[in-house]
Amino acid sequence: METPAARGSGPPEPDATGEPGGPRFRAGGGRGQGPERVRPNGRRASGADRPVLPGLPAEESLLDSSPTTMGSPEERFHFAIDRGGTFTDVFAQCPGGHVRVLKLLSEDPANYVDAPTEGIRRILEQEGGMLLPRDRPLDTSRIASIRMGTTVATNALLERRGERVALLVTRGFRDLLHVGTQAREDLFDLAVPMPEMLYEEVLEVDERVVLYREEPGAGMPVKGRTGDLLEVQQPVDLGGLRGKLEGLLSRGIRSLAVVLMHSYTWAQHEQQVGALARELGFTHVSLSSEAMPMVRIVPRGHTACADAYLTPTIQRYVQGFRRGFQGQLKDVQVLFMRSDGGLAPMDSFSGSRAVLSGPAGGVVGYSATTYRVEGGHPVIGFDMGGTSTDVSRYAGEFEHVFEASTAGVTLQAPQLDINTVAAGGGSRLFFRSGLFVVGPESAGAHPGPACYRKGGPVTVTDANLVLGRLLPASFPRIFGPGEDQPLSPEASRKALEAVATEVNSFLTNGPCPASPLSLEEVAMGFVRVANEAMCRPIRVLTQARGHDPSAHVLACFGGAGGQHACAIARALGMDTVHIHRHSGLLSALGLALADVVHEAQEPCSLPYAPETFVQLDQRLSRLEEQCVDALRAQGFPRAQISTESFLHLRYQGTDCALMVSAHQHPATAHSPRAGDFGAGFVERYMREFGFIIPERPVVVDDVRVRGTGRSGLRLEYVPKAQSGPPRVDKTTRCYFEGGYQETPVYLLGELGAGHKLQGPCLLIDSNSTILVEPACQAEVTETGDIRISVGAEAPGTVGAQLDPIHLSIFSHRFMGIAEQMGRILQRTAISTNIKERLDFSCALFGPDGGLVSNAPHIPVHLGAMQETVQFQIQHVGADLHPGDVLLSNHPCAGGSHLPDLTVITPVFWPGQTRPVFYVASRGHHADIGGITPGSMPPHSTTLQQEGAIFLSFRLVQAGVFQEEGVTEALRAPGKIPGCSGTRNLHDNLSDLRAQVAANQKGIQLVGELIGQYGLEVVQAYMGHIQANAELAVRDMLRAFGTSRQAQGLPLEVSAEDHMDDGSPIRLRVQIDVSEGSAVFDFSGTGPEVFGNLNAPRAITLSALIYCLRCLVGRDIPLNQGCLAPVHVVIPKGSILDPSPEAAVVGGNVLTSQRVVDVILGAFGACAASQGCMNNVTLGNAHMGYYETVAGGAGAGPGWHGRSGVHSHMTNTRITDPEILESRYPVILRRFELRLGSGGRGRFRGGDGVIRELLFREEALLSVLTERRAFQPYGLMGGEPGTRGLNLLIRKGGRTVNLGGKTSVLVSPGDVFCLHTPGGGGYGDPEDPAPLPASLLQPLAFPERGSVYEYRRAQETV
Repeated sequence: METPAARGSGPPEPDATGEPGGPRFRAGGGRGQGPERVRPNGRRASGADRPVLPGLPAEESLLDSSPTTMGSPEERFHFAIDRGGTFTDVFAQCPGGHVRVLKLLSEDPANYVDAPTEGIRRILEQEGGMLLPRDRPLDTSRIASIRMGTTVATNALLERRGERVALLVTRGFRDLLHVGTQAREDLFDLAVPMPEMLYEEVLEVDERVVLYREEPGAGMPVKGRTGDLLEVQQPVDLGGLRGKLEGLLSRGIRSLAVVLMHSYTWAQHEQQVGALARELGFTHVSLSSEAMPMVRIVPRGHTACADAYLTPTIQRYVQGFRRGFQGQLKDVQVLFMRSDGGLAPMDSFSGSRAVLSGPAGGVVGYSATTYRVEGGHPVIGFDMGGTSTDVSRYAGEFEHVFEASTAGVTLQAPQLDINTVAAGGGSRLFFRSGLFVVGPESAGAHPGPACYRKGGPVTVTDANLVLGRLLPASFPRIFGPGEDQPLSPEASRKALEAVATEVNSFLTNGPCPASPLSLEEVAMGFVRVANEAMCRPIRVLTQARGHDPSAHVLACFGGAGGQHACAIARALGMDTVHIHRHSGLLSALGLALADVVHEAQEPCSLPYAPETFVQLDQRLSRLEEQCVDALRAQGFPRAQISTESFLHLRYQGTDCALMVSAHQHPATAHSPRAGDFGAGFVERYMREFGFIIPERPVVVDDVRVRGTGRSGLRLEYVPKAQSGPPRVDKTTRCYFEGGYQETPVYLLGELGAGHKLQGPCLLIDSNSTILVEPACQAEVTETGDIRISVGAEAPGTVGAQLDPIHLSIFSHRFMGIAEQMGRILQRTAISTNIKERLDFSCALFGPDGGLVSNAPHIPVHLGAMQETVQFQIQHVGADLHPGDVLLSNHPCAGGSHLPDLTVITPVFWPGQTRPVFYVASRGHHADIGGITPGSMPPHSTTLQQEGAIFLSFRLVQAGVFQEEGVTEALRAPGKIPGCSGTRNLHDNLSDLRAQVAANQKGIQLVGELIGQYGLEVVQAYMGHIQANAELAVRDMLRAFGTSRQAQGLPLEVSAEDHMDDGSPIRLRVQIDVSEGSAVFDFSGTGPEVFGNLNAPRAITLSALIYCLRCLVGRDIPLNQGCLAPVHVVIPKGSILDPSPEAAVVGGNVLTSQRVVDVILGAFGACAASQGCMNNVTLGNAHMGYYETVAGGAGAGPGWHGRSGVHSHMTNTRITDPEILESRYPVILRRFELRLGSGGRGRFRGGDGVIRELLFREEALLSVLTERRAFQPYGLMGGEPGTRGLNLLIRKGGRTVNLGGKTSVLVSPGDVFCLHTPGGGGYGDPEDPAPLPASLLQPLAFPERGSVYEYRRAQETV
C-alpha cells in the first residue's frame, strides 16, 4: 500500500487506484551536503541542521542510505519519470552518479501545471541549492536526458477524452468498426453494453481494390507490397471527396483516420486521401497502412482511429511539457516508453503505441533487475494497485502480443503481454447468495475505501486494515472530508461488520446452519478469495504456453502487492518472492534502464520455402537498414545498435500465426541467411500446442525487424553493511489463519545486506507495506532487495460442513479445473474450429452426472452436457472401468447437433468402486459426413443425413484408443445414398485425441484437489456449489414473484412465438414465491417438423439456463443447481423433444433462439432480438466457407437495443473482410447497418445489418435462417423489428427472394444480399427515452491481455 504524501502545499488525494500513496516530503539540502532523509514514521534520520531554501515545499529525497550510481557519472542529470494516473514517480541520476527518487501528485493544479516538470524542478532546485520559480522555464544546460512513461493516452481512451475524429472508409463499410467482430463483450448482459466509437463522423470514399483473378472484364493487375497481384476496380474519387472534407473542417473536425480495403498491401489510395486532407488543413491524418500495415481491416481500422484520437492529445501534452523548459528541450534527449517496452523519441511517440506506456516500464524494470539477480529463473511480474492487478511474464525476452483490446478498442500493434485483472486494493467486497465475491467493481479514488472516511464501500484494503496488515500510523493525516484525519480502522470495521452480518445471517438461517464467523474470519475470507482470483490468470498465462507456474519467481511491485505476495506465491507453488528496493517506483526505474527501440514491419504473403529465402533475406535486410539508420540519427554509434529479425509464420489454412525470432536458431544451408526461422517456428509450435503439422506448408504473413539502441545505463548498488541484528521498530498484532499473532515491524531503510527476518513480520517504507507470512523468511540481498523464501502453509482442517469462505475458494478451483481442461484442448487440437474458433466446452460433473462447473460459457452448450453424462451413467451402468472413455453425440443422449462430439471420462479414486466424478469435453468438428460439406445441411429431414451418429461409443477401452472402430463409424454415413462419410478424418481423430487429453488433465486436477482436501470434503463442496447456484435462482424467482404481487399481477406468466413455418412455441411459467421455484410448461408447442428445426431437449435446457443466468443479472456458478428450483415440462414428440431419428441441425442454431425469445418475453425482460443466427454456407469442390451474421438486439427497460451484434445463443466472430476476400472467391461489396430496421419504442430496438457477397466462382450457396416471416416482437408498447430478407441478384440484374432456407447454385457475377432482422422496441415510442441505465452502471475496471483475449474468443463461438 502506498503511503500518501504530506506536503506543505496541501495534502494529496488518496491514490486513484484505491490505495493511499506517496511519501512524506521534506526539503533536501544542497548537493554538497546531501539530502535530508525522513523515516516512514516521520522521525528525522539525520541532518536536522541542514539549510532549507526559502519558499521550497516540504520535501524529502528518498535516497538509499548507501550510494547508488547509474552508469558512468557525469556533470549532467538523467531523469526517468513515470507519470501515472494519480502519482508521478521521478528517478534521477544526478551529477556525480548518485540517485534521487521523488513521488508527487500527477494532478495538483493549485501548485503546479505539470507533474514531471515540477519533479525535475524540485530536484534541480535541491541539487543546485538555488530557488527555481515555477513560472519560469527551466534551464536545460545541466539536463542530459529525460525518459517518460505516461498514462495520458490510456486515460484519454478510458475516459473518451481524445480528439474529435472523422473516419474515412471504403464505400459500403461505413459501420464496419461499429459491427467489429459482431461479438458482444458480456455474454449474459441483455443490455449488450459496448464501448462508444472513437470517431464522430464517417465519410465513405469511392474507391475499391480487390485481389486480382483472371476473369472476364478484369483490369490490368498491379503488384502490392506483399507480392500479391491486385486489381484497382475504382480509383479514388478525390474530386467528390474534397467537398466532404471541407464540410468536416467547417464543423471543427481536424483529425482523420483513413481506413481503406487492402491498404496493407496497396497504400496508394490512402496516401492520396491523406495528401488531399493535409493540403486542406487537417492537422492530423492517421493512415491505417502506416499505423500498422497488417492484414485485417477491422483491427487495423481501430488502430488508425485510436492513433487519430490519441496522438493529438499526446502531442498537446508534449508541447505543454516542452514549454516548461528553455529552448523547448531542443538539446535534450527526450524519450517516451512505448507499449512494446522500448523507448521512442518524443516526436515519433504516437497514440496507438502509447496505451501501455506506464505499465511497460514496470515490466522492463523487473526484467532488468529481478531476472538477472535470480540467476535467470523465469519471473512472473505481479503489480497490484487499487482497482486492478497487472500480471506479466519474463524469461529472457519480452513476451509480445500483436493485437489486444484496451478500453474496448482493439489495437493492432506490438504490446507487452500485460494481463490486467479487476482485483486490487480498492476492489469492493460482496456477499451474494452465500458466496464471497471480490470485485470487479472498485471504490476508485473517490470516495475510496471505507477507511478513507468519505463514506466509501468496504474493500480489500479495509479487510487488510481490519486484519492488522496495514498500520494507520504509517500514513499521514490526509483523509476525511477536510483531508486532515488519519486512516480509520473503525470505518473499515463498521463497513465490514455490515457484510459480516449478512454472512452470519446466511450461516445461521440458511439451508445448512453453521456457526457464525468472527469479523476477522470474514476479512480473512475475502483476502483469500481475492488471492485466488489473482492466481487464476497467472495459472492461465503460464500453462497456456506450456510453462509450470511453480518454476517461476514472483516479482512483486506496485502499492498493494506486498500484502498478498506470500499468499499468491504459496498458492501457485512458487518458493521465492523478489521485491526490489525501489518496488514502489519500479516503473520509473525501468524507464531509466530501458533501451531505445525502432521497429520496421511490412506485410508479406510468401511461402516459407527455399525458393523464397532470398526474397525474405532482402526484405529483412532492407528493414534492418531502416532501423539502424533511425537509431544512428538519434546519436547511437553502430556498436551500440543491435537488431533482431522476426517472421510472422503460420501453417497454411490456419489462423494461428506466431511471431518467430531466429536468435536461438542460427542460419543453416537450408534456411534464410537471417536464421533458421522454420526450426524456431516448429519448436515454439510444439511447446505451445503439443504437436506440429509437418506435411502442411508454412506461410509468412509479415516480416519485422526490431532495432535496439543500448542506453549503456546500469544500476549499481553498494550494499549497506549490517550493524548488528535488525532493530524492531514496534510490535503489532496481525491476524492469520488460526488467530492473531505478535508481529514485529521493521523499517526497510534500517535493514542491511544479509539481515534475515522470520515471518510473521511487517516491513515498511514510505512507499509500501510488505507482509512476511508465517513459515516464510525474508532476507535483504546484496543488492538491497528483499527476497522472501515461501514456506508451506500449516495444514488446516476443512470439514464437509458449509463454510462460505471455502465455498468461494472451491468455486474458483472447480472453475479452474474446467478452464485448464479447455487450455489443454485448445493447445492439442488441430482443427480450426477448436484451436482457433475455440468452439468447445469443458466441464466437471458429480458422481450423479450433475454439472459442477462449465467453462468457458458457450450458451448452446450450457447444461446440455449434463444430459449427456447422465444418459451414459444410465446406459452403461456399472460397466465402466479405469481407462475407459465414452463418445456420444446423439440428440436423444443429450446431444445438441451431430458435429458436437462429447468425450466423457470417469474419475476413479482408490477404495471407491464407482466413479467419484466425471469430466467431459464437447467440441464442434468441422465435418462428420452427411449430405453436405460441413455437416450443416439446410434441407435435412432425417438425423442420418446430418453425419455420423454415436449413442454410446467406447472411444478408449482399457487405455487403448479405438482408432479402427471410430474410423469405421465416422465413415459409416457414406453407406447411405446421397451421403458421404467424414471429409476430414485426420482432423477428427486428432481432435478426439485432444479431447481425451483434456479430460486426462481434468482427472489429474481433480485428483490433486481430493489429495489436498479429501474425497468427502471435495464432494461436499461440489454439493454446496450446486446449492449456491440454486439459491441464486430461487432468490431471483422469489423477487420476480414478489414484484408481481406488489403490482397486483398474477404469478403465472406466459408467452408464445412462432417459427417461420408457423410452428408455435408456447410457454406458461407458474411462480411459487414461498419456495422460490417455478414450473416452465411448454405444453401446446407444435409437433416435430419434417425438416431440421427440431431441437433436442438438451437445447431447451441450455436456453433455460442461459435465460436464468441473464435474469439473475450477476455472476453465479453455472451448474445443475440452476435448474433445481425449476420443473420443466416439454411434450414428447414436439419440436422441442423430437423422435430419435428427427433432423436437428436447425434446432441447434435457430429454434434455440426462439426458445430464448419466448422465455425472456414471458418475464418481460426485453423485446425479442433478431432471433436468428443467419447461417450462410458457401462451397464447391476445392473450398468451403461458413459464417453466421449479426442482427439487432432487443431493447429493454432502460436501454436501446445494440445494432449489428450477435445475441443470446450464439456469439460467433465474423471473418475479417480482407481475410474473406483473400482466401475465398468472393468480394464483400457491402457490410453496414440496416438503418431503421430496429423496432420503434421508448427504447428502440437494434438495427440489423446488410451484407452483400459478389461471387467470383461457381459454388453452392446454402442459407439457414429465421425471422423471415414472423417479426421479432416488441414489448410494453414497443414496435416489432423488421423481418430479415435473403435476396439473390443474378449477374443480369434479375432479383430473387430465396426465402429462409435453401441451397442454390451461384455463378460468377451473382450477388447474395442478406438483410438481417432488427430487434424489437420496448415501451411506447411516444414517451421520451430517459438516459439508458447501462450508462449509469458502477465502474468496472476493463481487463486486458492475452488471458482476457482468450476468454473473449472462447465466449464468441
